[in-house]
Amino acid sequence: MEEALPLNARQRSAFRGRLLAWYAQHARDLPWRRSRDPYRVWLSEVMLQQTTVAAVKPYFERFTAAFPRVEDLAAASEAQVLRMWEGLGYYRRARSLHAAAKMIAGELGGEFPRDVPGLLALPGVGRYTAGAVASIAYDQRAPILEANTIRVIARLLGYREDPLRSAGQKLLWQAAEELLPAKDVARFNQGMMELGSLVCTPQQPQCGACPVAKYCEANRLGLQHEIPAATRKLAMTDIREAAVIVRRNGSVLMRRCAPGERWEGLWDFPRFAIDAEGPLFVEEELAAKVREQTGVTVKPGPLAKTLKHGVTRYRITLECYEATRTGGRVRSTAERPVRWTPVAELAELPLSVTGRKLAKLVTP
Repeated sequence: MEEALPLNARQRSAFRGRLLAWYAQHARDLPWRRSRDPYRVWLSEVMLQQTTVAAVKPYFERFTAAFPRVEDLAAASEAQVLRMWEGLGYYRRARSLHAAAKMIAGELGGEFPRDVPGLLALPGVGRYTAGAVASIAYDQRAPILEANTIRVIARLLGYREDPLRSAGQKLLWQAAEELLPAKDVARFNQGMMELGSLVCTPQQPQCGACPVAKYCEANRLGLQHEIPAATRKLAMTDIREAAVIVRRNGSVLMRRCAPGERWEGLWDFPRFAIDAEGPLFVEEELAAKVREQTGVTVKPGPLAKTLKHGVTRYRITLECYEATRTGGRVRSTAERPVRWTPVAELAELPLSVTGRKLAKLVTP
């Protein structure tokens, strides 16, 4: 197979040495770097997917305080795990973490797999996460490719096509593997990510401060701002939804989102898409959909609050109403639980960001 890197053996050796020396001076003191415990490495890498370091730091510290060992995470309920995860988004990550923790604590006797194939067998673990845990925790010679290293390697190669397409991914994974040193892989891979985060940034890369700029094809050609190629943005879809707060004797009506729903496993107020226009028609639609979701009949009041937020490719306008219960009984199943929840207990339930905002409206 033809090599991906345009560097000879001497240049690769110099690249590694320069990067490691730079990382020794510039590595940030991050809580997950204070230990090579595979549990902490794994947890941090999952949290950091599609989330910034600044956002993850407090979550990581709270999460590891609540679940200091993989056995503690495995023993927790899904609701406890989702509550600790609340606000980080992409909740499938939390459910996969929980499932993988149960597998490690049970089938694997509390021992993390030490190689990429074994790590890939865990729920929710893909090639990047497996490579990160194997290399950082165990110093295995495993490449990694994520947002920062994709940018660094694409510029290093001068790769002008979309790096997220199949051909680009194949080339960049090959280059990432060819760059790996024979030892000290943990620090090298972390150094590559740190370089992309601090120096080889998406906008205004600091090429003058880059320890490996002399080996960079994009820098040589003056194409730092064109590489990597911009990916096509998702077209946004506007959605109008309603959430309804129904009270009864100090409790509010809540339902847990079913498998396949946007916030699967989280609790929420009755919430659904609405189409009607005009107060009378909206009231009829709200009453019908609350009854359909929960079995409870209500008389909706006027609009109390409007929240706007985005989820993946959706721009959502959420209209929030209060409603008075007029009859009916809660209709609950194992897959779609519905219940009257005391307001004081809302703090313990895992909710979406907008669900938590609504909870604050009803909490004295």
